[in-house]
Amino acid sequence: MTKFTVNDRPVQYKMDPQTPLLWALRDASNLTGTKYGCGTGDCGACMVAIDGEAIRSCLVTIAEAEGRFVTTIEGLSRDRSHPIQQAFVAGNVPHCGFCIPGIVMAASVLLKKSSDPTDDEINAAITNLCRCGSYPRLRDAIKRAGRVMRGEERIAAAPPPGITPEDAARAVPALTVTE
Repeated sequence: MTKFTVNDRPVQYKMDPQTPLLWALRDASNLTGTKYGCGTGDCGACMVAIDGEAIRSCLVTIAEAEGRFVTTIEGLSRDRSHPIQQAFVAGNVPHCGFCIPGIVMAASVLLKKSSDPTDDEINAAITNLCRCGSYPRLRDAIKRAGRVMRGEERIAAAPPPGITPEDAARAVPALTVTE
């Protein structure tokens, strides 16, 4: 049995220890914000934070996550109040939205390290692939989120998700909510 912390909650998986973290999060924990893109670590759609570092979850087994702290897009903020989420919405960054959770996670790790990143630092930290090519707006949104974090700017709040986990569980029988 593999034990670690996901979004500030202790979890244990009764799965093969060599199961990629991506599939444990998506299939066993219903944390579907972490996306499957390529399965080879190239695209970054499955990016999560592990012990404060941006990591592609398709490349990490649950055995390798043992005892560690994992944060997914769902754990970043339940109400989309994190500055990077606010800046992405305000800047109309998402197009199709598929890559956005991974990019948001990579950006959140970058902004924890430096709330005033340079273009070169952003380019080095955000190696995720975006089919829609929203890179210029993405870079602007990351800088804007940094200004918000530094208290230099405010963003009118993006709307909350509009559905509670409990309502989602009722709408999708495969989901169950335990508190």
